[in-house]
Amino acid sequence: MTLEELRAQLSALDAELLTLIARRQTLSREVAEAKRAVGRATRDFKRERDVLMQARSSAAGLGVSPDLAESVMRLLIRGSLATQERIRVAAGGQGSGRTALVIGGAGKMGRWFVEFLTSQSYVVTVADPQARVEGYAYFADWRSAAVEYDLIVVATPMQIANTILEELAARKPSGVVFDVGSLKTPLRPGLSALQKAGCRVTSIHPMFGPDTELLSGRHVIFIDAGNREALEEAQNLFASTMAERVVMSLDEHDRLIAYVLGLSHALNIAFFTALAESGEAAPRLAQLSSTTYDAQVDVATKVANENPEMYFEIQNLNEYGRESLLALRQSVERIWESVSSGNNAEFVALMQRGREYLAGRVRET
Repeated sequence: MTLEELRAQLSALDAELLTLIARRQTLSREVAEAKRAVGRATRDFKRERDVLMQARSSAAGLGVSPDLAESVMRLLIRGSLATQERIRVAAGGQGSGRTALVIGGAGKMGRWFVEFLTSQSYVVTVADPQARVEGYAYFADWRSAAVEYDLIVVATPMQIANTILEELAARKPSGVVFDVGSLKTPLRPGLSALQKAGCRVTSIHPMFGPDTELLSGRHVIFIDAGNREALEEAQNLFASTMAERVVMSLDEHDRLIAYVLGLSHALNIAFFTALAESGEAAPRLAQLSSTTYDAQVDVATKVANENPEMYFEIQNLNEYGRESLLALRQSVERIWESVSSGNNAEFVALMQRGREYLAGRVRET
């Protein structure tokens, strides 16, 4: 056969594969309904392992790489879980016609909450001076709206969020109020004002981005702002998902986030800054890249394409942020000193300590 004929056959096979994937998704929806009917959890790790092992075994017999087969099946399982989770969220939704106002609802994370609450049968109104969200009631300025909603979500930049929280406190909304900021200490005045006004207030931090579809393996942090009812209602929004729900204090949150976000962001910013200022062309480095380099470049590229103003806020506004930056600087200095002085033992000790620390992390999870 000619090259064109071979390519035509490949295209036909691709279409068949997509048709089979669509059929698999349909079955996944039926599985979700069946699990819900008998009270079974969405995720079944034993079943996933059996599917992956069967795929590897079958692949070996077909002359296909078992690793390739497992990778494909993992993607299909993830798609299936996402489908099942959406069905469970919709079926167990907390809204049932209740109302929600999302301030900043046209932004990336705000839009995620608009869609998430809609899936739970909330009647959602968007307030955002930047843009409308098609299909939703809208206010350019949230101050023009009555605040008698069952739920008010503040999904704006942190410095704006604190002002909004303080202004909400003056209007004393009856519904639950929460923000979704990456830091909490900058919002302390607004959260405190709502608490003193007798409002049902809490604060959450979704530890995932707005493109996330499947919440399995993701964490949502809930801050106890002194109102148990608000804390429980916010947690219940995620009860039908597979997200891990973690409750902590405001100060503990920001101290830990200084490492989880602040340190990891700074490390990647330092990495791509060093590359950009090295004088070496990126395409040239890519020609001789390693597995480690490629993995680090992938993460750094994602960081480089994020909102720089938001990333600066995470570094600048965290009362605990200097601690992690200082730790990073000191670590780099120790590497520099061990290499410059030829101190092999110190370098090995750094590697060994890191290995032991990371092994402990694996045991904990």
